[in-house]
Amino acid sequence: MLKRFHPLTPEAAITVASDLTYDDQREVHDGHGIDNVMDIVVRALDNPDNVYLETPQGRIAAMGGVTDGRIWMLSTPFCTDYPLTFARDIKRYVDSRPGKLLWNIVDKRNTTHIKLLRYLGFKFLREIPYGPYFIPFLEFCKIQCVSQEITTQKEATTRMMPKPMPTSASQWTCSK
Repeated sequence: MLKRFHPLTPEAAITVASDLTYDDQREVHDGHGIDNVMDIVVRALDNPDNVYLETPQGRIAAMGGVTDGRIWMLSTPFCTDYPLTFARDIKRYVDSRPGKLLWNIVDKRNTTHIKLLRYLGFKFLREIPYGPYFIPFLEFCKIQCVSQEITTQKEATTRMMPKPMPTSASQWTCSK
C-alpha cells in the first residue's frame, strides 16, 4: 500500500465524515440525501478495500476507494494544507488500481474535485440530474491502460514484422 494510505478504520471514517469540506457536505446531502454522519461511516466501511489518507503530519485528510470500478472520495479541509502532495498521492493510488475502468459521478458545483479528477486523467461524459433534489452531476470515467502490457505487445509486433524492401538499386546486394 502507498505510504500515506491505510485500510479504512471506523475511527478514520468517523473523523472524515465529521469534518467534511463544505463541497463534500453539500454533495453528500444534496446528491445522495445523506445527513447523518453515521450513515456515511456505515457506507464507507462496507468495503474492506477502502482506505484513508494522512497528511505528512499524520492528520486524516480523506477516505475513499473503488468498488466494482466505481471510485469515490470524501475529504476534510486538511487536504488543502498540502494540495500538491495530496493530488500526487491520489494519482499514485488511482494509477495503482488493477481495474481497467474507473467511473462515478460528481456534483457539478464541487469544482475542487472536478479539478482533481481532470488532473488524474478522468474524462467527463455528460451532465445528469441526480439525487433527491435533481442536482446537476457530471458523469466521469478513466480507462486505465497497462503500459507494460502495451510495450510488450509493441515489441512482439515489431519482431514479427518483415524487414522493409530496399527502395533503391544501391541497397540491393547479390550473393554468389
